[in-house]
This record gives sequence, C-alpha cells and structure tokens, in this order.
Amino acid sequence: MTAVSFEFFPPKNLEGSFRLWDCCNVLGPLAPEFVSVTYGAGGTTRTLTHDAVATIHKHYGLTVAAHLTCVEATREETLAIADSYADVGVTEIVALRGDPPKGSDGFRAHDNGFASSVELVEALARTGKFTIRVGAYPEKHPEAADARADIEFLKRKIDAGASSAITQFFFQPETFFRFRDACVKAGITAPILPGILPVESWAGVQRLSARCGTHIPETTAHAFENAQRDGTTELLAVATATSLCDRLIQGGVEHLHFYTLNKPALTRDVCLALGITPKARLQAVA
Repeated sequence: MTAVSFEFFPPKNLEGSFRLWDCCNVLGPLAPEFVSVTYGAGGTTRTLTHDAVATIHKHYGLTVAAHLTCVEATREETLAIADSYADVGVTEIVALRGDPPKGSDGFRAHDNGFASSVELVEALARTGKFTIRVGAYPEKHPEAADARADIEFLKRKIDAGASSAITQFFFQPETFFRFRDACVKAGITAPILPGILPVESWAGVQRLSARCGTHIPETTAHAFENAQRDGTTELLAVATATSLCDRLIQGGVEHLHFYTLNKPALTRDVCLALGITPKARLQAVA
C-alpha cells in the first residue's frame, strides 16, 4: 500500500484553527506516515507553528514533522526551538533554509545563525534527537546555477544527516523520474518523496509556480483555463492529481506527500481515488 503524508500550515486566527482541525479530522483517518507543519517566511509563524505541532501531536496522535528554518534566528535560538519540539515528544524535523522576510532582496544569514540548511541539518544530527527531512527541487531552484547544483546540494544535506527529502510540486511524472534517476546517479540513496499539489485555485498555483520555478505544461494550463469557464475545476483537479499519482506509483513510488493548503477535500478525494481509504475514525485525545 502506498504511504502518504500531508503538509499543513499553522493557523493565524480562529477561522484558521477550525480549518486546521478539519484537516486533521478529514485526513488523519487515512493513516499518514506523518504530517508536517510549515514555518512562515522570515520565521513569522514560529510560535504558531510550535503550538500547532504540539496540539496535533498531543490531541490527534499523529506523527508530526515540524518545519524549522535558518531565517532571522541565531544558532542557539534555532536549536532551542528544536529542543522544545523534542520536549513535547516531536522528534521529526523538516530542515529548510527558509524564505527571507517579505520585502527583502534575498536570504541573508543571521550574524550568529546557520548559513544554510546543510549547517542546520548537521547541527540537528549531532543532537541525536531527530529524524531529519529536507527539501528537494525536481526542477531547478530559482537561485541555483543549474539542476546539477541542486542535486549536489541535496547530496550534501543527505550526507549531513537527513534521512529523506520531499520535493517541490510538479505537474508531470517524467519530471520526478528524471530527477530521481539523476539523484541515484549522484549517489543519493535516501528516499525522495514526490510533493503533490492538488489544484485548489488555478490562479494561486500559477503564482506559486512562478515563485518556485515549477514548469506548467501548456496542456495543463489550457485544461484548467477551460475548466474555470465550465465550472469543472474541482473535477479536473482530482482527475489530474490522481493521474499524476497513479503514474508515480506505477513507476515505483512508495510514498506521496500532499500539499493541502489546509483544504483537505481535494487531497482526500485523490487518496480515495487511489484506493487509500480511512483505516479508522480519528479520535481526538482530550
């Protein structure tokens, strides 16, 4: 059976809290291997992320991987955050460089902070407390010299102590297969989990794609533009994501990671279409 995991982001208000708990209630019964909780640009959701991670772990019994970044914090502060996760029983970390604060002209390491995600992974690995996951780009990172540089940097993160990598989203299975093959050729043996983004908002996906360097095939763009006119975007989103996942599974992928954007319905429907069904009703723990 294909394993799944889900990414959530921390709530910023009461409505957001209800949406996050809805995600846990809808997707938790699908028995994810883990759920991850993001960290806002510039570390803006540091406290919110910690609170969401602790609550999901305590009250829903799900394995939670907390995002941790290098932005706007000293080494001591960053490791103290990691320790605070370990203190509440959360021992999985998604270690990332992180996005710079909005309005800045790029990433700048804190004077006493980690200069890269490699340094962060090394420090977390030295503690011996965590399972560490990292990010990966199946298409060139906007700041990378070329795709080869991306793979070399990923290998450095794995060699530093990461046990697996989660990719940015993509639209074509061949994109992932080419990347996976190049990683194997470079000596990367750690699991690489493909990141799947069911299209909740076509306009939003276009913005995300432009920001992270994801190529949108012309046929995909035309299909969603037509679906918007016909009012069938949701049907197309489920069909497109399901087809992508099925092709990945047929190609040997054993774990799918879904970017939910805290809207669980599409992700649930894709999982059900793939035969990934609820194992049991999720019981929140008081």
